[in-house]
Amino acid sequence: MSEKKVSFIGLGVMGYPMAGHLARAGFDTTVYNRTTARAERWASEYQQTFANTPREAASDCDIVFVCVGNDNDVRSVIYGDDGVLTSMKPDSILVDHTTTSAELAEELAAAFKEKGVHFIDAPVSGGQAGAENGALTIMCGGDEGIFNIVNPIFDAYAKQAVLLGENGQGQRCKMVNQICIAGILQGLSEGLLLAQASGLDIEQVTSVLKHGAAGSWQMENRAVTMAQDTFDFGFAIDWMRKDLGICLDEAKRHDLTLSLTQEVDSKYASLQEQGLGRMDTSVLIKAN
Repeated sequence: MSEKKVSFIGLGVMGYPMAGHLARAGFDTTVYNRTTARAERWASEYQQTFANTPREAASDCDIVFVCVGNDNDVRSVIYGDDGVLTSMKPDSILVDHTTTSAELAEELAAAFKEKGVHFIDAPVSGGQAGAENGALTIMCGGDEGIFNIVNPIFDAYAKQAVLLGENGQGQRCKMVNQICIAGILQGLSEGLLLAQASGLDIEQVTSVLKHGAAGSWQMENRAVTMAQDTFDFGFAIDWMRKDLGICLDEAKRHDLTLSLTQEVDSKYASLQEQGLGRMDTSVLIKAN
């Protein structure tokens, strides 16, 4: 598999280490990043190459990975004279790790099909730590045969990858993931507030509860830092609100009302107004 030539578009807190794992696994990797200095630094660190445009990065590649910010960011590296769509060769594969709308995934699948290129939507969960440790979970939508080609490559930076159906279903699964996180953080915030008011030791409470039915990744990794009033790390509110907006839009299309998700999104909006948009999502405790 390492004989395949790959490129990685987007070297943010997730993409930088993910691309690094591909290089360490022996893949000939070309990267592109909007801030060229970051791409240069990555190429120097991993002794690989960087490109000045997405089109250049994708040229002659077997698989192109994308991990940028939102729907419009994805479109900006896909379409246009400098987009990857202009240079990808027939039967190559584009894997989009960005968390986007399912509609965008379906749009891109159709656009690439016209060019004879395959597409997999593959949003990830596990955060920056998961990317750095090669322990991400990947939720995929697309053709099973194409998934079977890319799945062994995912092993470079993921602990599991699952095909959930046709294009768009990976993104819809990621929506469920984000809704669950929002609900867990709301419950954890309220629980910690009661624990603090009652004079309980938060580390002791976490140690007791994390192995029982109340246990969660959020409790194990965020409860103590929440109690310590520490939030300058992790998955930012700004990105979570983007994701929850996608969730709520999808719910509307199915005539669903997600009351808790709406409540948490509203609280995050208030925290953004207080200038906390770049803080970790666990700062939700300050809105309760």
